[in-house]
Amino acid sequence: QVQLVESGGGLVQAGGSLSLSCVVSGGTLNRYAMGWFRQAPGKEREFVAAISRNGGSTGYADSVKGRFTISRDNAKNTVYLQMNSLKPEDTAVYYCAAELLYRTGDYSREDGKYDYWGQGTQVTVSS
Repeated sequence: QVQLVESGGGLVQAGGSLSLSCVVSGGTLNRYAMGWFRQAPGKEREFVAAISRNGGSTGYADSVKGRFTISRDNAKNTVYLQMNSLKPEDTAVYYCAAELLYRTGDYSREDGKYDYWGQGTQVTVSS
């Protein structure tokens, strides 16, 4: 059974940075494209960033482009989300997700395409 565990969330002031990690167990990370999603109170879950199996392709929501960076270390079975210049509107529960894909250079932006999810980590940005 594949399990994903996020960490690194917390409280930070606007303009600050946080680094999220997602450790994958029960499976080989290089079989999966990985994504980060977030859900704020009263809102639907939304795409944040994704990375292909080989790390060669990445994608970002327009709202985080230029501020967030997704990366992966397949040897450590870990995916990262570096978040800089944080804004109060970034406040949400952040979820890591894994998508089993044959193609190494692809990823999805739709949450319905992902096969496994973590429990989430809270990120709160104060103004």
